[in-house]
Amino acid sequence: MASASSKGSKSGPLYKRVLLKLSGEALAGDNEHRIDEKVVQAIAKAVFEVQKSGVEIALVIGGGNIYRGADGERMGMDRVSSDYMGMLATLINALALQNALEKQGAHTRVQTAIEMSKVAEPYIRRRALRHLEKGRIVIFAGGTGNPYFTTDTAAALRAIEIDADAMLKATNVDGIYSADPKKEPKAKKFSSLTYQEALDRRLKVMDSNAFALCMDNQLPIVVFSLQPPGNIRKAVWGEPIGTVVKS
Repeated sequence: MASASSKGSKSGPLYKRVLLKLSGEALAGDNEHRIDEKVVQAIAKAVFEVQKSGVEIALVIGGGNIYRGADGERMGMDRVSSDYMGMLATLINALALQNALEKQGAHTRVQTAIEMSKVAEPYIRRRALRHLEKGRIVIFAGGTGNPYFTTDTAAALRAIEIDADAMLKATNVDGIYSADPKKEPKAKKFSSLTYQEALDRRLKVMDSNAFALCMDNQLPIVVFSLQPPGNIRKAVWGEPIGTVVKS
């Protein structure tokens, strides 16, 4: 993996190359089934500020604000077709974020697991690594390109493939708790966990395929709240924010 500093500090990042996982809902803000331009611009600004500091950063974005494959299955649609529709939704979000990043002055590339040469590059690992080395922000769309796999799994897979130092999962909760903090006010927040502790406590860090990939490849997972946007920088700098899961 890309080398990381021995410890994070205000003077420099802990992680030199990261994969940031965003949910599609994050782009919607308080509005359902849409893309909130102000929210996207705020995320883009935060990501670009981290990248300008010398951190190589790639992103995976879900499509839940537009369409979820599981939703179509519940309505009686064929699961495979429904999942492909969800993958297309991730590309819409990727293009929206790309546009916002480039308005900030960032150099970007969108790579998709489903080939659509008119709008994005096909996913090619060596090309993605070269983009990162040249200071470009890479946005991976289309999930893994296969049905039945979530964007969490796609994020874990891409993070491992690009030799990321960590996978950052930005959510609407400020870390991992012993129970749902919205339902259990006394739920305990963990500042750090080992993979085995997360398994033993049956904590829902992410879907099981994604978690297994991270655990098997010793890829640290940082779960934190996306808001305020400055939290992305704090997570990369290794500041005490959210929950870190590692060996």
